[in-house]
Formats: sequence, structure tokens, C-alpha cells
Amino acid sequence: MDNAALIDKTVTFVRQTLQDAEGGHDWWHINRVWNNAKTIAKTEQANPLIVELGALLHDIADSKFHNGDEEIGPKTAGDFLESVNVDEGTIQHVQQIIRYISFKSGFDNAGFKSIELDIVQDADRLDALGAIGIARAFNYGGFKGREIYNPEIKPNLNLTKAEYKNSTAPSINHFYEKLLLLKDKMNTATGKKLAEHRHNFMLNYLEQFYSECECTV
Repeated sequence: MDNAALIDKTVTFVRQTLQDAEGGHDWWHINRVWNNAKTIAKTEQANPLIVELGALLHDIADSKFHNGDEEIGPKTAGDFLESVNVDEGTIQHVQQIIRYISFKSGFDNAGFKSIELDIVQDADRLDALGAIGIARAFNYGGFKGREIYNPEIKPNLNLTKAEYKNSTAPSINHFYEKLLLLKDKMNTATGKKLAEHRHNFMLNYLEQFYSECECTV
């Protein structure tokens, strides 16, 4: 199977698997990350097939929707790639991207690094920034039944991994506990450039938010 056919099969698999997913982690999230990754990859020396497969499969079974199981994503992706006869080296690389792409993986000592991971991670982080990032934050907060804002619950800027995974804090707190931290965590020059504008948009949004509710941070 040539690479184009493999990508087509992967797209079909992902769209079917995520057809009932939460709106911030559905096919359209995947599609945006895939496009972001292809854009960033143009300025980097990377394996384009691994970049695309990593982007397409990075949220195939997100642990937050599977009782915190951090291996279900790599396993689901690995089973699919094996079923379409992808070589073992590519499968393992894609599985490592899935294991280490998330924000919460940053709480652990880095166990894997590659330019392909850097690209897909930046692509995913971009989708957590800007207008899309704001929409996704509130969509997920609603999905989890969280408050939008509660001035009595302050952001925790020193979360442990367990606290981050189990947080029930208001959605506005998520801006300070994750989203506004992403700009300075970008890996690639293109990722950094694209993140800057989206980061500033979120700052402007928060300023407007506080002005409308007549409250302070």
C-alpha cells in the first residue's frame, strides 16, 4: 500500500472511531491538528508519513475518556496500523508520539524525543490556543459539568500530574493552568510563530471576559 492510500485508510478509521466523540476531541479537532502538522512539517526535516499518522491517530482513544488509561491510545493505534501492514518501526514511533504528545506528559521526565513528535505536539497545542482553544475549553468544561468561572476558586499554578488529571476546576482556571503556558512550550520555529497570535487573542478575550463580569482575576 502506498502512503497516500494508507493516509486515506487512516482518515476513514479515525472518522468512524470518533464519530460520537466530545466536540473538542472529535474528527474536526483531528483534521485541524493534521493540517497544522503538515504546515509545520514543511519547515522541518521530518518523516512526513510519521507526522501525518501521528497527527491523525494522536487522540484515537484519549485517556481522559477512558478512565485515565494512558495505554489505550497507543494500543488502539498500534492495532489499526498492524492491521494495514505498517512496518513495526513506524508503528512504534507513532505509538511514542501518542504517549508523549499531551500536556500532562510534561509532568514526567521525557522518555522519548523526535522531530516528528515535536511537530505533532506543536500542531496539537495550536488547536488549544486562540479562538478554537477557547471554544474547546468551554465545550469540554460543559461536557464535564464544570463552572465557567468562580472567583472563589483560584487557579493552581503548581499542579501535580494527578491533580491536573483529576481537576474539576472552572473552565477559566484552565487558561492559567494550561492554555496560557503553551506558547512558551512550542518546539518549532513555525509553531512558536503561529502560537504568538493565538496566545495574544486569548489574553484579549480574558480582558473582555473580566470586564463583562465586572470581576478581577
